[in-house]
Amino acid sequence: MLRISQRHLKVLETCPRQFEYTFCDRLTLPAPPDRQSKTQLGSDFHLLMHQRELGLPIEPILARSPQLNTWMQAMLQTAPELFTSDSQTWRQSEHVRTLEIGNYLFTAIYDLLILSADKAQIIDWKTYPLPRYKKDLDLEWQTRLYLYLLAETSDYVPKQMSFSYWFIQSTPQPKSVKIDYTLKQHRQTQLDLLAILEKLTTWLDLSRTKQETFPQVAASIGSCERCNFAIRCNRQYPDLPAPIFVSSDLSHLPAIPLISPR
Repeated sequence: MLRISQRHLKVLETCPRQFEYTFCDRLTLPAPPDRQSKTQLGSDFHLLMHQRELGLPIEPILARSPQLNTWMQAMLQTAPELFTSDSQTWRQSEHVRTLEIGNYLFTAIYDLLILSADKAQIIDWKTYPLPRYKKDLDLEWQTRLYLYLLAETSDYVPKQMSFSYWFIQSTPQPKSVKIDYTLKQHRQTQLDLLAILEKLTTWLDLSRTKQETFPQVAASIGSCERCNFAIRCNRQYPDLPAPIFVSSDLSHLPAIPLISPR
């Protein structure tokens, strides 16, 4: 059974060939140092929020990182209601939900899930500023998949559910974007997921039998310029012959005789 996350869906929608290289062939490149540091800081913030939700001490973490302390204080001042609970509310950090569809297991990890008698709130922390095109957030696969899985695995109906992104680095204070859910959106997501799975199953079958690789996107779209596999796909220098990639398995080569030191 193949596990599918929102990242899988995003890459598959961007370029099926990139999906094959990344998740089937497991080809990756190290991120630039500046991106690695930002990613680590984001992971540390998520860990901080998770420990706080569990009731574990966070003061040692805040003392070691002024940036995390600044973000935490900003969130406490901007949205104190997110950090209070009562006996009528159930909440959990890093909550995992799965849904099996055919041979695929859809998985979502919620930064914070808050449930009451008639309302379900999904909270997601983003350690970067509010994007310019915030209106497109409802089209992101993270938004769509997380809401869809919650609706399919709970007694809540779509109109009782919402997804709130919190952008921690926005100035002068953190900003949020709340996305409400509807039955129409739910049905459309279901249709889109089934269509994607049908294509993915076909591509996987053809790839496993070595009949053909996953399809590429059109070069005219322009996404290849930012892709790590542009050279491998012969999209960076299309006028040159396509590169030939050989296996890294050297077991078939004859052994090199050792040279004894004099």
